[in-house]
Amino acid sequence: MPAPCLEKTGPASPAPASLTLAEVLRAGLPHYLKARVLSPLQGKVLRAIQACRTPALGAHCYRCADCGREHIQLHSCRNRHCPRCQSSLAAAWLEKQQNLLLPVPYFHLVFTLPHRLNPLIRQNRAVLYKLLFDSASQTLLEFGRQRFGGQLGITAVLHTWSQNLSDHYHLHCIVTGGALRDDGSWKSAPSYYLFSVHALSRVFQGKFREGLEDLFTRKTLEFHGDLQALAQAGPFRKWLRQATASSWVVYAKRPFAGPRQVLQYLSLYTHRVALSQRRLLSLNRAEGTVSFSYKDYADESKRKIMTLNLEEFIRRFLLHILPERFVKIRHYGMLGNHRRQIRVQQIRDRLEKPVPDLTQTPSEAQRLHPLALLIALLLESGRSSFQLACPFCGSSRVRLRRIIKPQAPPPRLDSS
Repeated sequence: MPAPCLEKTGPASPAPASLTLAEVLRAGLPHYLKARVLSPLQGKVLRAIQACRTPALGAHCYRCADCGREHIQLHSCRNRHCPRCQSSLAAAWLEKQQNLLLPVPYFHLVFTLPHRLNPLIRQNRAVLYKLLFDSASQTLLEFGRQRFGGQLGITAVLHTWSQNLSDHYHLHCIVTGGALRDDGSWKSAPSYYLFSVHALSRVFQGKFREGLEDLFTRKTLEFHGDLQALAQAGPFRKWLRQATASSWVVYAKRPFAGPRQVLQYLSLYTHRVALSQRRLLSLNRAEGTVSFSYKDYADESKRKIMTLNLEEFIRRFLLHILPERFVKIRHYGMLGNHRRQIRVQQIRDRLEKPVPDLTQTPSEAQRLHPLALLIALLLESGRSSFQLACPFCGSSRVRLRRIIKPQAPPPRLDSS
């Protein structure tokens, strides 16, 4: 059995085009399932990823009206944990979000939970993810009310992973540089400063701690295995004091330069999964290992290579499967779902500025991440999804000929 983690440093070459996450899962799951049992949700996700764009999900057959040749379009699984499906889903979601952008400064804040909380979060994902959203959004809204006398606009995106696939729970927040006041006026912030991150950290930490205490009092938290002792009030409060003894971190990234940069960020982060396929480097079936690239932020953001045995790789990937129906992208304040389009238009009218121009100039487009560039081009052309084209002659005049049924349902992977 190879070591669970063999870290190597060096430049990461591009992944072979044939290497996919599905291939890695198919190679590692037989050994993984000998010693472990998947939950029904985990089994459903892994089944979907392995079946994505294979005959197991069926297909559409198209014929080109120009060259007369037929081609097969395999069906996608559309699972939100599948790296193959996320780019098209991000484009469709992003088309709606561009209509909410304002001609104001935007700020990027990251709320991070200490790793001391990781074991408890693993056993209480849904309630503690929600508490993270609540604590961060309430902190920002209170600061916005105190400084600007109105409601900020907040888009929050949950990430649960670090670059090496370990659990690292944090919330990315895109915040408007200003607030909508009760009288309908707009109070703007300078483009270089929003709030003190030290003050945000203290309030955020206090709110999360109060939320944990409330969940414990209401007996909402679960404690299993090594955490069973924390089910008692004394040990829990001692553990909580230790977990919150040091200062927590709210990190303020450089403010966005404008709506284009906000759009680029959204295109890259909102539908990101724990591991994109472009980071996969190699699969060694004989040794039972997989290698992938990652950025080591503790070492000047150097690009490195990590090699894990397949069982450990799958274990880490499973850490980042979200609870069923859990919403990982949320809007708050003036961007809350109720009447938000009306509020956005009201602010634009007050500022007497048009909808931000998101057209990319050639020099700007060259600096975009490939996925961001693709989505920007789709939005610019008014297309929210990939238009079918003949793979032989490139014509868009293709017609559906028949629907091919799934060959066989994927086998169940969970214990049920």
